[in-house]
Amino acid sequence: MYNGLLHAHSGLRWLVLILLIAAIFNAFSKKKNGTWTPKDRKLSAMAMGLVHLQFVIGLVLYFISPKVSFTEGFMQSSVLRFFAVEHVLGMLIAIALISIGHSKAKKAATDAKKFGAISTFFLIGLIIILASIPWPFRNLGSAWF
Repeated sequence: MYNGLLHAHSGLRWLVLILLIAAIFNAFSKKKNGTWTPKDRKLSAMAMGLVHLQFVIGLVLYFISPKVSFTEGFMQSSVLRFFAVEHVLGMLIAIALISIGHSKAKKAATDAKKFGAISTFFLIGLIIILASIPWPFRNLGSAWF
């Protein structure tokens, strides 16, 4: 079960990144004079929904992963600290920002404000996600997939 969830979590990361980048690019390109359409709403909702699905899988992994250990001195190990604290905290902040951006876009009075909320909150969330991913070059024991 652990390996299957880990592979799903690692593979889904790429879909999350692609959808977030697509939503951000879409919002920035239409921010000045674009019209908010059902396609824009669906793109934003799909990106947010996939981020939440990724969070649920990650939450299950958090409780069954051997990389998360709350033994004495776990904060001294960069790998254990990353997975027990840094990764989770960064992703929670990013998910909150993406959810806030989606909510603000739904409630905004003008199309420009809708695109502005998506472009701002999703971009900040994406930056935090990119900083919180255990990329292989960070020597945290993770692979590209």
